Amino acid sequence: MSATIDDVQAYWNRRPCNIRHSTAEIGSRQYFDDVEERKYFVEPHIPGFAQFERWRGKRVLEVGCGIGTDAVNFARAGADYTAVELSEVSMALAKQRFEVFGLKGNFIHCNAEELSQHVDNGAFDLVYSFGVIHHAPHPNQIVREMRKVVAPGGELKLMVYAKNSWKDAMIEAGFDQPEAQNGCPIAFTYTPEEAAVLTSGFTITELRQDHIFPYIVEKYIRYEYEPQPWFKAMPEGMFEAVEKRFGWHMLITAKPA
Repeated sequence: MSATIDDVQAYWNRRPCNIRHSTAEIGSRQYFDDVEERKYFVEPHIPGFAQFERWRGKRVLEVGCGIGTDAVNFARAGADYTAVELSEVSMALAKQRFEVFGLKGNFIHCNAEELSQHVDNGAFDLVYSFGVIHHAPHPNQIVREMRKVVAPGGELKLMVYAKNSWKDAMIEAGFDQPEAQNGCPIAFTYTPEEAAVLTSGFTITELRQDHIFPYIVEKYIRYEYEPQPWFKAMPEGMFEAVEKRFGWHMLITAKPA
């Protein structure tokens, strides 16, 4: 039996992404600061991809805001920020985060496969989604909806998992799993050719790969950052070259066709 949108929602409600990135009291300023610091330490390519400052004064829609790490950075940079989120538990934390930091944002609880029923069509200068739609039953439908709501001359920035990656090879060999927690109901992966089909209705202007998680998991969960021996032995430049060729994150920038 195929996983449903209800299965996906229940999974992320049980444990929102990155919720264990801090030992501080959940919802406190310290907690949110810790979450942000750890996320961008482990995934330092995100700010350069999102280009937060570029969207000052622009209308930004994030599809799947999670607990709001990228969200607060768009808002701090001066974007007119809107989020849609399937997990009401995640969205509640994202809204709390905006309150803690005195930021303005618009949050909508919905299934992104029905996006155009909840936000204005042709309204957003940027539609941004990082590591989200590959967990949905129908990612192609979400991209079709994104095409409806992006403004003429606007931009899509999308991260999906890469099939031609170190992580996917480890998953297929039984050494890893898509997410830190067990039982992720859906996790699609894409080749560049499949990404072009996924983003039908857009013209891809950049597609690249990045990010290999290098740390010993048992130590990482104790907030110790020791690389696996095979990565530790690599010179920094060599590891970066491997990330660019075999990274788990496929970073797509596209314009409406």
